Amino acid sequence: MQIIENFTDLTPVNVIVSILDVLLVWYVIYKLLTLIKGTKAVQLLKGLFVIIVARFATVVFGLDTLGWMLQEVIDWGFLAIIIIFTPEIRRALEQLGRGKIFQRSTSQLEDERLRLVEAMKKAVSYMAKRRIGALISIESETGLNEYIETGIKLNAEISSELLINIFIPNTPLHDGAVIVQKDKITAAACYLPLSESTFISKELGTRHRAALGLSEVTDAITIVVSEETGGISLTKNGNLYRNLSIDEFEAHLKTMWFGPEQDSDSASKWTWRGKKNG
Repeated sequence: MQIIENFTDLTPVNVIVSILDVLLVWYVIYKLLTLIKGTKAVQLLKGLFVIIVARFATVVFGLDTLGWMLQEVIDWGFLAIIIIFTPEIRRALEQLGRGKIFQRSTSQLEDERLRLVEAMKKAVSYMAKRRIGALISIESETGLNEYIETGIKLNAEISSELLINIFIPNTPLHDGAVIVQKDKITAAACYLPLSESTFISKELGTRHRAALGLSEVTDAITIVVSEETGGISLTKNGNLYRNLSIDEFEAHLKTMWFGPEQDSDSASKWTWRGKKNG
């Protein structure tokens, strides 16, 4: 057979080159996937995959009209990808220009997270006692780059002193949210989407609505310190945990960051539906 003959004609050098070629292609694909991980591009790619699978299904089952419609979507898809993925493409080209796209990514170590939790606890405790309003969002799987673009880039190491200084009233960066990515304060004075839920208590202000709004569209963890009462709150996945003590705050933050969420009997939990437990 022709295929068998082609394999037998390969020299050891050709085999090594072919294997190296395949490995390089897979490595490039892996780095590209790593680059878009944690952004909305991942969800869009899943949608494109569904469209392609559906197109093959129309061929198998002879669904000509639906197949024509999906084919039109695929034909125009390249232009749509360029438009939709513009931020990711720009970021990839910038990293390629800086020579960072092929650097080995480092995982978030647990001891580093514990250090960050301690810094958050110290800062929140200080601000709560003095009723200094604060809004801090911690990125999880869903990227927050579109909200980072609305603020002032910092790219600074996380410390309690820096967090406190940012939210001191009447300073240039105090109004808005701080966004944390991995072990960095990426930006400050960022605008977050306000929740439009009608079930939110009227006593909650803009900071709480912004924290809930972000939790409804991303999986970010957001910390709120009330300027009026000094109360400490946490939000994630549409849930608002209010009036936390500093120890409850630390326990909730660790649970949200390290593992599945668990309700605390001593904390008030509000969902976007207006339910209250505990």
